[in-house]
Amino acid sequence: MTSKELSKGKTFQHRMSGWKYSVATRYLLFLFLVVLFYIGLASKLLPERYDIRVNQPSEKEIVAPMQLPNSKATLKAQEESAERVQPMYTIVPIRNDNLITGILDRIERLNQDDQVSRSDKISIYKDEIPQRAREFVQNFVNNSRNADAYPEKLLDEVLQKTKEQTYRIPEETFIKIPRLTSEDIAEMRPVAREIVTGLMNDQITDAQTARAKVAERVSTSTLTKRTSREVVQELARLVITANKFYDDTATKDARVQAREDTPTVYIKQGEVLVKKGEIITQEIYTLLDENELLKDKINYWPQFGLLMLSAMLALGLFMYIRQFQSRTRRFKYNNAQLLMLVLIFVITVGAMMLTAILQDGERSYLGYLAPIALGAMLVTLLLDMSLAFVCAVIFSILASVILNVRQGQIFDFNFGFFALVVCLASIFSTHRASQRSTLFKGAIMVCLFGAVSVFTLALIDQSNWTQTTTLYAVAFAFAGGLITAILVIGLMPFFESTFGILSALKLVELSNPNHPLLRKLLTETPGTYHHSVMVGNLSEAAAEAIGANGLLCRVGSYYHDIGKTKRPSYFIENQNGMDNPHDTIEPKLSKSIIIAHARDGVEMQLDYKLPKPIRDIAEQHHGTTFLHYFYHKALREAEEQGVEPDFTEDDFRYPGPKAQSKEAAVVGIADSVEAAVRSLRKPTVEQVESMIEKIIKSRLDDHQFNDCELTMRELDIVAQTLKETVMGTFHSRIEYPEERPKPESGKT
Repeated sequence: MTSKELSKGKTFQHRMSGWKYSVATRYLLFLFLVVLFYIGLASKLLPERYDIRVNQPSEKEIVAPMQLPNSKATLKAQEESAERVQPMYTIVPIRNDNLITGILDRIERLNQDDQVSRSDKISIYKDEIPQRAREFVQNFVNNSRNADAYPEKLLDEVLQKTKEQTYRIPEETFIKIPRLTSEDIAEMRPVAREIVTGLMNDQITDAQTARAKVAERVSTSTLTKRTSREVVQELARLVITANKFYDDTATKDARVQAREDTPTVYIKQGEVLVKKGEIITQEIYTLLDENELLKDKINYWPQFGLLMLSAMLALGLFMYIRQFQSRTRRFKYNNAQLLMLVLIFVITVGAMMLTAILQDGERSYLGYLAPIALGAMLVTLLLDMSLAFVCAVIFSILASVILNVRQGQIFDFNFGFFALVVCLASIFSTHRASQRSTLFKGAIMVCLFGAVSVFTLALIDQSNWTQTTTLYAVAFAFAGGLITAILVIGLMPFFESTFGILSALKLVELSNPNHPLLRKLLTETPGTYHHSVMVGNLSEAAAEAIGANGLLCRVGSYYHDIGKTKRPSYFIENQNGMDNPHDTIEPKLSKSIIIAHARDGVEMQLDYKLPKPIRDIAEQHHGTTFLHYFYHKALREAEEQGVEPDFTEDDFRYPGPKAQSKEAAVVGIADSVEAAVRSLRKPTVEQVESMIEKIIKSRLDDHQFNDCELTMRELDIVAQTLKETVMGTFHSRIEYPEERPKPESGKT
């Protein structure tokens, strides 16, 4: 390798070792992403903690970083709910109808006993009838206790209430009872049982109320004897008791349930807890302490967990980009592009955080206003569609945390799902954008898919969505898509100019024939213009065949020979039958004129502020190739003059640099192929194939592809594609081999 090539190689290595390809810079950028993710998520996952003391003034205004449960207010609300609970009563059916039937049976047996005197019967009734009533209730309570039918306190209440409401039968009634005959008692028994059963079917808390109705029922009964009616009336009043008793256990259970059903009282996010300079009360101190917002109770594990989450997100992006390795650099993107990617993340995460400030528990739907698709759309337009998919997943995770207002959960599925849908919609609707107006079409798709996704979530989870919140959420989702489009259109020129990014939109704009340079090329050098268009067709097809940027090759080809406009007549495609001026000047001067067109083109493009990738193609498409014709002409003239040549082959080479990208290399090959094919009068298929292979082999042997990423397999694909494209472009000029006639039958 010559000294000039060595110096060029060193220059290239120096350029490669600059900050754009610095490994340290690359790792710093990804470290910054970790910090960005940590800061963006910390506001939701790690609320600010305060160093305060009771009865001391606060040094800053303290606001609720999220919805905070207010234990004191919640306890007060629970007690109020418990106090509103009415006393609970339980029906206890004692079956008093059996009691009155038993008393009448006893009266019937004793009245039939002639051995007992009337006065003794009266005494027995005075003692036994009230005793039977008391024992009946006591036996019921005992049996219920044994069967564990009712709570203990309820049975105690039954005994207490029946004792308090005991009825005393008048003395004259006991005197009348011995007069009753068996016929009287037989007539009384169904009436008494019916009266007691009927009254006890009602819910009775005060027996006196039911006893007051006995006289009316007795008077309407079938009993005709006055004595029978009076005895039935008094006995019924005796056996009738309360059957609805205060249930202390049920009341306490109801109050406990009321406390549990009372919703937690929250302090709204953003609500001022303490103003600056305000004295810290014990209540505020306890509130912050309960919610772990004091600095003396810092738990470092959540911080470590958040750091790991941030690192995993950044590492996932890092590993995805790192898989695209090449011979000349480790990453698919240089550090300038990575810096732009980091800035896109900063803008998108910042937009989410600003939107989150507007949210609270009651207006969570404001989160759908966030232009989440902004980042995915910018990555698609400025970098790569596949990278945009990875970024879409990261944006969705970030949105599900940053826009989450629900307590007790880290991620909000609704916002995560919404973010993923709008990001994917933006990617698919803009990845082939060729005009600025296409961005509005993409924005409409983002609006529609965002609104539909929100409406779908509302249909699935109707318990957490009202008609009002659904309408607001759908409207804000639609508005968020429009905001996304406005921001993308505004930010695209900034990124393109600041970072030298050549997007498809910019390339299409540069391919407009009305561009001043292209109009100059067309009007002043029509031959070069036609040549450039043909090179664009060839290079675009070849580039797309190997996965390179075909549109960049096409547009770069349009401008690659723009330097020829300074001296158009010195290039054969513009001579149009005129004498070749190179025939009358020295070969060295001819060489200088020919070589200068690359340098002149770059200077002209700089004047018109064309992007660097376009300038690189103009500068590198010839590489350091050798001008054979003028070199040998100079040798021949020196020999004719009988002098020793004072030049070398290096003096007749383009200054380079060699092609640094696949696109520049492909344009250089297509440039040579188009010129070579045009020089043939009647090209054949064999000639075209041979010429393409010769051109590629010549450049390969001359090490013109050493600094780019073209592989031997890709060179074969380029050769085949160029051949097919040339056949289609110059179809009418190329002579195809005729098919030989088949021999007739019988002839050898």
